[in-house]
Amino acid sequence: MHFDFNVLLQHKELLLHGLLISFQLTLIAIAGGMFLGTCLALMRMSSVWIVAALAGSYVNFLRSLPLILVIFWFYVLTPKIVGHPIDAYSSVLIAFILFEAAYYCEIIRAGISSVKRGQVQAGLAMGFTHLNMMRHVVLPQAFRNMLPVLLTQAIIMFQDTSIVYIVGVRDFLTTADVIANSTNRPIELYTTVAVTFLVICFTASRLVSRLQRRYAI
Repeated sequence: MHFDFNVLLQHKELLLHGLLISFQLTLIAIAGGMFLGTCLALMRMSSVWIVAALAGSYVNFLRSLPLILVIFWFYVLTPKIVGHPIDAYSSVLIAFILFEAAYYCEIIRAGISSVKRGQVQAGLAMGFTHLNMMRHVVLPQAFRNMLPVLLTQAIIMFQDTSIVYIVGVRDFLTTADVIANSTNRPIELYTTVAVTFLVICFTASRLVSRLQRRYAI
């Protein structure tokens, strides 16, 4: 069998739309996960034990579950919570954000801990409030230290978007699978998906390596 590029050209708009959905899921999940993860990291480092315990329980619970189970869970559970049907895309997005927040929490907490305690004490001595000290002194340095790890987690997140295939969200892989079944050309479609993921993830990994060398302290 020869490799038929025509089937790719004929369905390029559908494939590009599916790839856009994968990027969209990744970016929104990263943004939401980082915001919630930062809040959880600050809670875990709180001197109030009940606050730290609640955040720790959340992180340990989510990190102990496989992502595919979390997606199924929210796909079934979210409509029951809101009281009406909800589309698969929204339920998957919620699952991604809450799941990724648990991992970003640990990354951000490690980044905050990497900032020397003396700088924190110096900020407090200069009259900074804890909030301003965290905002202007700690978090800028922490994000610089953990930038390579954050980007690595983003690459993993992009790869994990293919799991939404199980609930029928029309991401890149799902779109390619539908086209492959309708045209009976699975080799062309699955090879295209594999090569696309390889190029994007390899390029992003090289970028992470360069940033790691550039910002290494």
